[in-house]
Amino acid sequence: MNVSGILLAFALFAGSTASGQDLKEVPYQEGDQKLKGLVTSNAGSDRPAVVILPAWKGIDQEAKDAALDLEKQGYIAFIADIYGEGNVPADNAAAAKASSTYKNDYKAYQRRIQAALDEVKKLGATKVAVIGYCFGGTGALEAARGGLDVTGVVCIHGGLAKAADRTNSPLKTKILVEHPAQDESVRPEHLESLVKEMDEGKADWQIITYANAKHTFTNPASADYNPTMAKRAWQHTLLFLKEVLQ
Repeated sequence: MNVSGILLAFALFAGSTASGQDLKEVPYQEGDQKLKGLVTSNAGSDRPAVVILPAWKGIDQEAKDAALDLEKQGYIAFIADIYGEGNVPADNAAAAKASSTYKNDYKAYQRRIQAALDEVKKLGATKVAVIGYCFGGTGALEAARGGLDVTGVVCIHGGLAKAADRTNSPLKTKILVEHPAQDESVRPEHLESLVKEMDEGKADWQIITYANAKHTFTNPASADYNPTMAKRAWQHTLLFLKEVLQ
């Protein structure tokens, strides 16, 4: 191989390493289901942590990028595996079916989130917050609804609705909802119901609405990506995490 070829190979290797640097696979389990999460390299030290609930296709690049940035902020970041080994959706249709299963069986979703919380506490977490994207944003709300032991949750363009037969209950954790103004998957009544739920639950809550933003506005891989609003949303997330974790 000539010099230019060696340099090119090195550049490709460095790029692939940087894209997934310092994220280590963590095998864990919930019931009989084997799970495989990812954690930042600072795991094992006593520090606050953030559990990331990924979007409907499972662990993706947006979740990985968030984890690496959170590590720079001094947090342990743990990306939860919700579906488990052998169950990762192959396409949007499969993702819609899989995510709907957990939205309908919300207690199963809460148990799967709890498994991630249990695991990150083994890795040195002193306090834990949850953030989630899309389907994971719904999960962040379910962590609050389920009374899981977290100091705060961030729902990023998540589904806000819950079944009409579910009663409102106390919400002890702090809640931040980052809502895109043009999210066609969220009806106005869903937002109204969530506000009513949080008020009746006497929650410490905040909703930030982002103009000119569609559903997956924070994801660079999406046609909905709005870099200005995505940057603002991330800064709002970091500000919230600083309050609830430090």
